[in-house]
Amino acid sequence: MDLNLSEQDKQCLLHLARSTIATACIEGTVPELDSAQFPTKLQMHLATFVTLQKFGELRGCIGSLTPEKPLIEDIACNAFASAFKDQRFFPVTESELNDLNIEISILPPMTPLPIKSEEDLLQQIRPGIDGLLIQGDDHKATFLPQVWEQLTDPNEFLLHLKRKAGFQSHEWPEDMKCFSYQCLKFKEDLQLKE
Repeated sequence: MDLNLSEQDKQCLLHLARSTIATACIEGTVPELDSAQFPTKLQMHLATFVTLQKFGELRGCIGSLTPEKPLIEDIACNAFASAFKDQRFFPVTESELNDLNIEISILPPMTPLPIKSEEDLLQQIRPGIDGLLIQGDDHKATFLPQVWEQLTDPNEFLLHLKRKAGFQSHEWPEDMKCFSYQCLKFKEDLQLKE
């Protein structure tokens, strides 16, 4: 996936995510954005995820699956949500800011997978490459491609994704739809942050 983002563009987006979280620690809301301060290419409509880590452990991860907002707005909203709305964690506090590492993932449009069964899906997904979205029976969940770093076996990857979506391990609804995607991801350089 090539969006022609320069290193400067990426640093700008990472700074936006960090400053959003820092401001929200004090004010409690997503700060207003002045879109005129950002290049036009950072205002295209794209879906994003913002992942927070603290000492190498997940500290929050929330994102969007469809491109409904300008990139800068989506990143600001998802940075705020990852820090304060991820129900798996307590809200981030100001004292944690220096310990957080921020990663941004930008998603392209997803590719529907023509699958007939769970076994069929396991044959089609590419470990270490594809992110996966599954949805059926009013449940859905996704794993970004980087989740393969923790769940390297396709069977385990899919089992955990089904659990995340609210399915039992043996369930495979007749209306199950699956989509794959890759993403552009970049994160803060810890040495630059210090």
